[in-house]
Amino acid sequence: MRRASRFGLLLLALALAGGAARAQGCAKPVYLTFDTGHMGVAELVADVLRREQVRVTFFAADERTRAGDGSLGTHWASWWRARAAEGHEFASHTLDHSYWRADLPQADGSVQFRVRASAGAQAGRDLVWTAQQYCAAIRAAEERLQQHTGRATLPLFRAPGGRTSPALLAAARDCGYLHVGWAPAGFLGDELPSETYPNDALLKKALRDIRPGDVLMAHLGIWSRRDPWAPAVLEPLIQGLKARGFCFQTLREHPDYRDWIARRMPAGK
Repeated sequence: MRRASRFGLLLLALALAGGAARAQGCAKPVYLTFDTGHMGVAELVADVLRREQVRVTFFAADERTRAGDGSLGTHWASWWRARAAEGHEFASHTLDHSYWRADLPQADGSVQFRVRASAGAQAGRDLVWTAQQYCAAIRAAEERLQQHTGRATLPLFRAPGGRTSPALLAAARDCGYLHVGWAPAGFLGDELPSETYPNDALLKKALRDIRPGDVLMAHLGIWSRRDPWAPAVLEPLIQGLKARGFCFQTLREHPDYRDWIARRMPAGK
């Protein structure tokens, strides 16, 4: 065997060994995700993630914030750029945080959708969208994220509130997006009233119930919650899960989405 061939085989063996080691080192993955919100805790969340060396997936809409313009406005552009530099992933939450409310079957066999935005110029109004209009709303948030981060977003989306229908999921898939919800235990409770769901109870429940493979969901600030969930619960949750042998991955690595992502994103993006 020539020396070059032996060297190539050695590199292959080392690569395979490294892959096996990484797989063994992440036998209990969880996938932490954040949706946008009032952004009042955004810097605190970023501090915790940086300190704990955890990468997450952010689902972004242009929501009303406590400071500056919308969460995908120019005020927050540097925040998103910094998260991209840290290796986090990004996906759409629809630009105006538009909730699906009903399917509207049409005489020609197509389906339109009744939606209600909670942000933007049409906030609070019921609208009727075609499948193409819903896809445009997904794409608009994606494009804003790409402007701010300089990176391609994942071909995924999360419907506000997780509200969907089979027809809506099919329409989104036809225009290139898979929907990502969350596991039952992955609902981390930051939308709930702190008077009846205090932070210590939410932490205890999450540490008890989360299982390997779960997608976890929280927000970058909830207007209605008196005692912010982050960072009070976020940091001990990450530390507690790590102590139980869990590890954190982005949705790019999730077995339900990684092949879809690999087929639709250019290499290295």
